[in-house]
Amino acid sequence: MAALKELRVRIDSVKATRKITGAMKMVAASKLRRAQEAAEAARPYADRMARMTAALARAARNNESAPALLRGAGAEDRHLFLVATSDRGLCGGFNSAIVRAARARAAELEREGRTVALLTVGRKGREALRRDRESAIVEALEGVGARGVAFAEAAAIADNVARRFAAGEFHVCTLFYNRFVSAIRQEVTAQQLVPLPVEDGGADDGLGGAAWEFEPDEETILAELLPRNMAVQVFRALLENAAGEQGARMMAMDNATRNAGDMIDRLTLTYNRSRQAAITGELIEIVSGAEAL
Repeated sequence: MAALKELRVRIDSVKATRKITGAMKMVAASKLRRAQEAAEAARPYADRMARMTAALARAARNNESAPALLRGAGAEDRHLFLVATSDRGLCGGFNSAIVRAARARAAELEREGRTVALLTVGRKGREALRRDRESAIVEALEGVGARGVAFAEAAAIADNVARRFAAGEFHVCTLFYNRFVSAIRQEVTAQQLVPLPVEDGGADDGLGGAAWEFEPDEETILAELLPRNMAVQVFRALLENAAGEQGARMMAMDNATRNAGDMIDRLTLTYNRSRQAAITGELIEIVSGAEAL
């Protein structure tokens, strides 16, 4: 009977867990729609901002008076990784994928003799990276986007990075985050923020393909535009992360709910078989006692 009682307690426990995971799935699904709409709405603005900034930067990249955020520090020995994850867990491999990509890139750079510092956004990223790179973490931010991602938070992070660059703490800054594709798929993205990567322009340079004259000159405009572009790209990353987190949590809780149901079925079958065996044993004892008399 003790075994039967333990099975009943286990079944009740799994049923309670299934209720919790089911509720968490519904909450994540309700948050996913709003987060997805916000992320998708930010993409066109962030893409156009990046193209327009790059188009201006192409004209000024060879000028000695160009902003440092464009020219760089003249070296690539010290790197800063801005690793954006979530504060909460129970979202499958969402956070571990970002951390794994950052670790792989850091190991690659260290093999080349370069140093890597980490600025984490999100508690899960800090907890994972401090296991083997605690000394490399220069700052850990938590609670970003707890009440919805705001541009002011992204601008504060961008200002933090810009101040560290001006102080000479690093030469190259790379942002790691998960780009939202669908509820079941997020793509780990590594985006260089500092210095601004400038490639040869294509047909769409963000300026409509026309010849423009700028007043004031490109360098002056870029001095204002580069920090703004960095804030926009960080804001986009936070929005993408928010949508990806909810999608990953919804799928993780759906899988957990289904697994809990399968476990309940197995435990119930074991319970019924054990109970039947116990009843059969009692009947055999009764019959054997009657025959002995």
